[in-house]
Amino acid sequence: MIFGATGDLANRKLYPSLYKLFEKGNLSDKFAVIGVARRPLTNEEFQENIKKSVKSSIQKEDRIDEFASHFYYHSHDVTDSNSYAVLNNLANQLDSNYDLQGNRIFYLAMAPEFFGTIALHLKEDGLTNVSGFKRLVIEKPFGHDLQSAQELNDQIRTAFSEDEVYRIDHYLGKEMVQNIEVIRFANAIFEPLWNNRYISNIQVTSSEVLGVEERGRYYEKSGALRDMVQNHMLQMVALLAMEPPIKLTTEEIRSEKVRVLRALRPIEGEEIKEYFVRGQYDKGTVEGTQVLGYREEQMVNPESNTETYVAGKLMIDNFRWAGVPIYIRTGKRMDAKSTKIVIQFKDIPMNLYYSPEETLNPNLLVIHIQPEEGITLHLNAKKAGQNIAATPVKLNYANRGIDGLNTPEAYEKLLFDCMRGDATNFTHWDEVALSWSFVDKISDVWENQKAENYPNYNAGTMGPREADELLEKDGFHWWPISNFDVDKC
Repeated sequence: MIFGATGDLANRKLYPSLYKLFEKGNLSDKFAVIGVARRPLTNEEFQENIKKSVKSSIQKEDRIDEFASHFYYHSHDVTDSNSYAVLNNLANQLDSNYDLQGNRIFYLAMAPEFFGTIALHLKEDGLTNVSGFKRLVIEKPFGHDLQSAQELNDQIRTAFSEDEVYRIDHYLGKEMVQNIEVIRFANAIFEPLWNNRYISNIQVTSSEVLGVEERGRYYEKSGALRDMVQNHMLQMVALLAMEPPIKLTTEEIRSEKVRVLRALRPIEGEEIKEYFVRGQYDKGTVEGTQVLGYREEQMVNPESNTETYVAGKLMIDNFRWAGVPIYIRTGKRMDAKSTKIVIQFKDIPMNLYYSPEETLNPNLLVIHIQPEEGITLHLNAKKAGQNIAATPVKLNYANRGIDGLNTPEAYEKLLFDCMRGDATNFTHWDEVALSWSFVDKISDVWENQKAENYPNYNAGTMGPREADELLEKDGFHWWPISNFDVDKC
């Protein structure tokens, strides 16, 4: 059951992803989907909408009619028990018709203020009283701060146990994010070096060229810190910094990620100025087009104190990472769309190949997450010619260059994981609570202190100057986010 079945997320991501699973045989012929939303639609109208959604993103849709025939529609009031009773009757009927054995997945693809209400009604009105499994999939944001997240979790846990709750973070479905574990734990050349003896710093960047678009009302309440850092950025940091699990099971991997978040050095009070930078974009030029500043966007306060950019320095106080800064940055209206991780290794003790004209480049391992997917290893090799001089070289692996353009969408992977009962790439409550606890200390200060220099970076740039200074005082600099050329891999 998809609550919010006529919304943007369902149309752009969920229906095409379900169709890909169906086309590949990962979704059996015995499945049914109930679309739940407020507007009145017939089953036929809903099925036409499904076809339109799939065709808009997938070129080949040979079995589209067969796929759409499994979809049914229910016009619903999320606060009305009578509406849930009708929904339950429809679900029981489909359960019998398709021999579903009482298995139900409830996907909440709608406004977060209804999450708790829906979960309670599902329990009270009998929809979770099934003979098979029941699972609840929840989109971010999970709460607005630790207190609201705790209240929401308490509501949900009255109807679903923790192992039945799948808090979705689409970054965890991305191919190269999932590849972080393989790169680390399946390669003898990396894991022995993955510590403070050999790594000088790590940089995690997630930049967007888009502004807030029509999401001004939501973004005013959220900002980049809550929208990106609390979930996506800290999740990637946890995967990069976790200890090797004793087994590749959901429980063991989650346990190691939680240990990282527990070891995060809390930043609060006056320290925040030393460790974090906030920014807000002004008007500028993006990809040759003049764009508005944040305060000129629709449904945005002309005196807004909301950050559209965050850069920060994280410290993990444990034996593996003591003294190694992990720098994060994320923002809107930046120079390029890119999500990547740069691991910078320490310089060798003595540079035998130093020349007055050129210094030796550090070794870098770059994990490209989007828009391209792949890995680049930066090495030094002999320059062609008579002299023994070093020159930088790159070893590239392009995921799309080898596997073609059929890399599964993040939602396709995560939906399939949920159906199979694999919660590894979903967020556990302990991770949510610890990340909110870390972020709340920063947001409390920022909300109560007016940013005097807003707006402080032009659209189409890489953020405010203060973000560069954050690294410069440690002797580092941000590595460029320009994407590697997959055609040359």
